[in-house]
Amino acid sequence: MAYIDYYKILGIEKSATEDQIKKAFRKLARKHHPDMNPGDKEAHQKFQQINEANEVLSDPEKRKKYDKYGEHWEHGEEYERARQQQQGQRQYQQQQYDFGGGQGGFSSQFEGEDFSDFFQSMFGGAAGGRSTGRGSGGGSSRFKGADLEAHLEIPLRSASTTHQQTFTIEGKSIRINIPAGVSNEQKIKLKGYGQPGVNNGPAGDLYITFKITPDPQFKRLNDDLYVDKELDLYTAVLGGDVMVDTLDSTVKIKVKPGTQNDTRVRLKGKGFPKYKKSGESGDLFVSFKVKIPTKLTARQQELFEELSKSDK
Repeated sequence: MAYIDYYKILGIEKSATEDQIKKAFRKLARKHHPDMNPGDKEAHQKFQQINEANEVLSDPEKRKKYDKYGEHWEHGEEYERARQQQQGQRQYQQQQYDFGGGQGGFSSQFEGEDFSDFFQSMFGGAAGGRSTGRGSGGGSSRFKGADLEAHLEIPLRSASTTHQQTFTIEGKSIRINIPAGVSNEQKIKLKGYGQPGVNNGPAGDLYITFKITPDPQFKRLNDDLYVDKELDLYTAVLGGDVMVDTLDSTVKIKVKPGTQNDTRVRLKGKGFPKYKKSGESGDLFVSFKVKIPTKLTARQQELFEELSKSDK
């Protein structure tokens, strides 16, 4: 993957705080979002770079590696171990040279190699050059490709059903099967859908984080749903039947006489489907909101006054 200056992409200094990174990302993501630039390939590519930069710089551990190793940050530990190994070999070579009088000592595989040659042999060109082909098997090491991260927004009602959805990342169109019951901020892994590996190493993985957008009618808490149902005064006082919407149907429930405002009833098993538990769902809680009439006829006014007097 080509080196990208993440700080430059977000237009911030290397000393930027977490809050400054967040603000810069939000501003640029809004400007270059595909929905705001339909059909603009350049804006789409810029949006992908902005996301990539934010994924690294907003993560303290990834940012630390990036600041230390630059373009090699994803293989930083391997890079560091290789550097230490080279230093150890050079020290050993120098000891053999000293003990052997300069000519009769043991030779080293690093004799005549410079620092970049060594890393090319260790990383198979991952440090910026081509593989030297030294050692058995060409002297190259296989490395897993970088992982990718994506965020996918889906409405609450869509999240309640198993369905397929297609999205694009890194120029690739990917169709996934989303099980019913996924949660907000839930992350799943697609093995092998990340960046290609180095020297025929395995591809990285793709991590998808779901963002469940709010529903205007239902509120979700874990696997339970909450909904308000308006109730006229007469039904609240006298009782009766009302129809209540669920996610996939309408049910009739009985209202008891004298029902108070904010009375809550539970409909068992009518809530949100449980993730990967076929046939199981949470509960639906219905809160009655008693509506007080604001415009009474003369006769209604008279009847309420009679009721008021009879209650004294």
